[in-house]
Amino acid sequence: MSKLQSDEYASFYANYVKNVTEDDVVAALEAQSRDTAALLARVDEEKASHRYAPEKWSVKQIVGHVTDAERVFLYRALAIARGDKVSLPGFDEQEYMRHANFDERSMRELADEYATARAATLATFRGFSDEAWLRRGTANNSAVTTRALAHIVLGHERHHLNVLRERYGIT
Repeated sequence: MSKLQSDEYASFYANYVKNVTEDDVVAALEAQSRDTAALLARVDEEKASHRYAPEKWSVKQIVGHVTDAERVFLYRALAIARGDKVSLPGFDEQEYMRHANFDERSMRELADEYATARAATLATFRGFSDEAWLRRGTANNSAVTTRALAHIVLGHERHHLNVLRERYGIT
């Protein structure tokens, strides 16, 4: 498959997409899943509740957000891959966070939920035909391809893992 083009996603996703250099995005997602699981397994409950500033999300909230976003991006990819022409809604991560209870849950539970969501993502992506990967649709009022959404999933998580490493000291 050819290299992802900038007209396959909205410009506000460019920072996520630029984090993806691999040709095989599904293999990269598989590797990322293993790396993230190992990283999350090293986070104890005290560190999981840490916020580097009062108004910032906790480690648990970041993990929950990454999982929520992955589900939203996967739904968009599935709908577009299947030829759905409806304009798919955006989502407000701040509103999602206001109604989530991530800090009340254990880190192990959140890590398990992440792994389950990623397994579903991988199973779905593995089933797409070459044609499905190239289909275009509309999500959050912007044109996007199925394969761009896979890149967004990968790059979005990389962004947040970098934040965990750099600002939260998670290694």
